[in-house]
Amino acid sequence: MSPVSAQQKYDLLLRGGHIIDPKNKVSAVRDVAIANGKVAAVAAKIDPAEAFKVVDVSGYYVTPGLIDIHVHVYAGTGERGSYAGDNSVYPDGFTFRAGVTTVADAGCAGWRNFEDFKQRIIDRSKTRVLAFINIVGHGMRGGKFEQDLADMEAKPTADMALRHKGLIIGVKTAHYAGPEWAPVERAVEAGTAANIPVMVDFGTNHPDTRPVSELVTKKLRPGDIYTHLYSGLRNELLESGKVNPGLWEGRKRGVIFDVGHGGGSFLWRIAAPAMKEGFVPDSISTDLHIGSMNAGMKDMLNVMDKFLAMGMSLDDVILRSTWNPAREIKQEELGHLSPGALADIAVFKLEKGNFGFVDMHGARLRGAQKLTCELTLRDGKVVYDLNGMTRPDWDKLPRDYRQTGDTRWDAVTPARRTQSPR
Repeated sequence: MSPVSAQQKYDLLLRGGHIIDPKNKVSAVRDVAIANGKVAAVAAKIDPAEAFKVVDVSGYYVTPGLIDIHVHVYAGTGERGSYAGDNSVYPDGFTFRAGVTTVADAGCAGWRNFEDFKQRIIDRSKTRVLAFINIVGHGMRGGKFEQDLADMEAKPTADMALRHKGLIIGVKTAHYAGPEWAPVERAVEAGTAANIPVMVDFGTNHPDTRPVSELVTKKLRPGDIYTHLYSGLRNELLESGKVNPGLWEGRKRGVIFDVGHGGGSFLWRIAAPAMKEGFVPDSISTDLHIGSMNAGMKDMLNVMDKFLAMGMSLDDVILRSTWNPAREIKQEELGHLSPGALADIAVFKLEKGNFGFVDMHGARLRGAQKLTCELTLRDGKVVYDLNGMTRPDWDKLPRDYRQTGDTRWDAVTPARRTQSPR
């Protein structure tokens, strides 16, 4: 490590950016200092002489690292057509470049294969990967697996969640085609035993025997999460174009409503009227997988941009992408820039222009602003830097140099040639 003077008590100072920190009700130009992987100070002016490295972020927005609570990242098993396999993506290729530092896998693994998911993905990822465990023991493997009521067992699901407390942050039920309430009821039973929320993808619509209104007013508990809010697949909007009254009642009970965009769960003709009526999401999430990453969803920022295009303020969009999801999954050490918090930080540019945003059927809504991620920090370390704002100019460095990976940001030493040039 390079020598540091006694005055340099911070590793990094992000200077002059517009901080949006909803938990602390800060939306103003502030400096942010980082030391030992944590936020050390947030103030109107911090002496740059106290920092080893100073980065000018004036004109940019500085926020907590984004938290995406609905992704599918159980990749690498080789299983075709399965979210515990080829339908999932490796997280690190999609997160940091969008300012996302934490994701929650939405039920790819059940109690039977969670340990494999942990070893294969969670333990190897630079992204912080948390998980909703599927009520189906075999996880989200499609077909017969997700319709097997006999494999939906509350006790082993809860036991696995308790074994990995803080890593398994919820229970997921999804894609069930039958009219029975059993998947929801058993997921709630497991969630109650493990003291974690349940996320529901309500599967096939049964408006007479299993209506969404009953789900959110009777079956789910306060703090449980209804995802795919704007899909239009389960009578979220009535024929009149008004939001289903059951959703309003569910919100009064404390049920959480999440976007879960995905490849087939977001329509402008549902989202725009609902937003106009005032039914806004509690959290913004992607439902990232191979069927959404190159379609209308694209990435977390593109989904956030859609809510800007529908008139939501940037401060409210950041709230629903940081502090709100942190609270929903009971990870309140994340999603804010309080001194002492982990330094998960994103720096964005808000671009102005003519942009287009498409839904699951390819319908477009025009927008005039778009977020671009310039810089992402995870535990105080730079993990994405679009334009090299934290890096030195090449012509200011020694002729032979290499990046050392030193935690103090810019340490360079003469390179050693270990082989002949090719």
